[in-house]
Amino acid sequence: MGPDRKNILYYLKRLPVIIFPGVVIFFSYQMARLSIPYVEMKHDVDFLKYKYNVYHIDYWRIGFYAHVFTSVFVLFAGAFQFSRYLIFKYPKLHRRIGYSYVWLVLFVSGPGAFAMAIHANGKLPAQSSFVLQTIMWFIFTGGAWYYAMKKKFMKHAECMLLSYSLTFAAVTLRLLKILLTQLQYGGYLKGMRPIDAYITVAWMSWVPNMIVAGLLIHFGLIRWFFRKKLE
Repeated sequence: MGPDRKNILYYLKRLPVIIFPGVVIFFSYQMARLSIPYVEMKHDVDFLKYKYNVYHIDYWRIGFYAHVFTSVFVLFAGAFQFSRYLIFKYPKLHRRIGYSYVWLVLFVSGPGAFAMAIHANGKLPAQSSFVLQTIMWFIFTGGAWYYAMKKKFMKHAECMLLSYSLTFAAVTLRLLKILLTQLQYGGYLKGMRPIDAYITVAWMSWVPNMIVAGLLIHFGLIRWFFRKKLE
């Protein structure tokens, strides 16, 4: 195999590593931009226009703002946990970012998401999806912290990957909304009611993410991740 072909294969293997940070940065920026209108704390802005029936509930309102204003940091901080360079060259920084991620999920963004989940549109079919997603988010994030404290780093990494697959649902949810909207405009989903589309997005935004994460673990991604340290 010639040197040029070796170089091509090397960069092809690294393509996901190159693309993933770009995707996270782009959607972190988009989520930050979408959060700006909520800074004024008005009840008739974007998503809140459809939540007039629960906006007066204190825990829902506090949970909503807690979740919205921290989600971009959770998405960004979680992505940094998968940098081998950061883990092996700057382990203290890796741990500090990891603590920030865990703390925000378990005590700020996660509880906010749960408050929103129990009052989600779509009634029981959608509410059960978001509640289950949030519970699993707590479990795997807590597991990642527990195994890190026990220095069981393979288990820690597995839980962290599963946790982040649920964090990344914020991205897949928005992508699915765009996709379904375009399909409806194109006449491909004429019979789908808006409520059915919402319920579909509620489940499809995180279940496939977890399946992919589980397959990556099964096929050895974590073992590959902890191969020999960087030179």
